[in-house]
Amino acid sequence: MVTLVLSVLAVAAVAVVVVGLVRAGQREARAERIRRQEEERREARRSLEAVWKMNGRQFEEHVAELCRRDGCTQVRQVGGAGDLGADVIGYLPDGRKLVIQCKRYAKHRSVGSRDLQTFNGTARDEHGADIPVFVASCVFTQQARAFAARRQLVLIDVNLLGFWNGGTPLTAFLNLDIGRSGNHRKIAPDD
Repeated sequence: MVTLVLSVLAVAAVAVVVVGLVRAGQREARAERIRRQEEERREARRSLEAVWKMNGRQFEEHVAELCRRDGCTQVRQVGGAGDLGADVIGYLPDGRKLVIQCKRYAKHRSVGSRDLQTFNGTARDEHGADIPVFVASCVFTQQARAFAARRQLVLIDVNLLGFWNGGTPLTAFLNLDIGRSGNHRKIAPDD
């Protein structure tokens, strides 16, 4: 009987130790996930420093290169005078035509709905876009986000651009609820 009681106590003690170790491992894994997420955000921010140093043409070429990296085909940078709102044109891996407008603005600026209205008027009608995308190195105003949501425009603001630079594929951004995602707060010039 004493042996049985000692065996039960030993099993219970081992169970307590194992449960403690499992919980400690879970806490450590959770802390590691948080640390990695923070590091990804910092890395995305660092990659944006290079974007803010680019001129408009370099920014367009950078966006075109990101499209190529993500498997888009026939990608060409077409921005310039008379571009009718298209800076980059190409095809997604599934064959849909992509028309992109790029705005390399200072981080403390924002893109308003007027720019999106102009782009919306040409992306599909003039360029035959299946997927119109507006990429900016700053944020979009709340009104711009609302307009984009109604017109099914894809918006990639400074926050998403950081993730795109960091390796997130373009296709991950195509189905976001633009009216509800992100924010429209400007970034301070000294950030």
